[in-house]
Amino acid sequence: MLNIVLFGAPGCGKGTQAARLKEKYGINHVSTGEIIRNEIRNGTELGRKVASCIERGELAPDEVVIDIIANYVEANKESAGNIFDGFPRTTHQAEKFDEILGEHGLKVDTMIYMDVPEQELVDRILLRGKESGRADDASEDVIRNRIANYRLQTEVVADYYQAQGKYAAVNGHGSMDEVFERICKVIDRD
Repeated sequence: MLNIVLFGAPGCGKGTQAARLKEKYGINHVSTGEIIRNEIRNGTELGRKVASCIERGELAPDEVVIDIIANYVEANKESAGNIFDGFPRTTHQAEKFDEILGEHGLKVDTMIYMDVPEQELVDRILLRGKESGRADDASEDVIRNRIANYRLQTEVVADYYQAQGKYAAVNGHGSMDEVFERICKVIDRD
């Protein structure tokens, strides 16, 4: 089973690239952000817990996200593989993720960091907000807060995977095809 953590700041293109990787490699795309947004839309207990955090550009609480992933891994442990988009976002989540996978004889194979300049991230998210209508993508202040939270809380996860020899950075600037090709080179070398 191939397990990839696709990593980068909000707006770097993780979702777009994950969809393409899913098609090419025949593995599942697991977007914790989309799962959480569905929970919010459906008015579930989980959705209510995280809605106010999301509106402020903050991350969902670790325990909630870890539970989502644990349930997912249990239900999909026989799949060909997974692209985890938006998880883990903290070192604590990464440590728990290793434990969850280990319980099923699985592991993270590689963590691919998509590096994109901050102003390009802001521009991409504002454009996405106009197209999607997502409230958290419409305010530059909220977007910059999300990016700041990412840098403060999430970027350190790269160090966790680098210490395990599983980290690979790719230039996330360029056309979708150029970035996709860079990511595939990392996956295919493993």
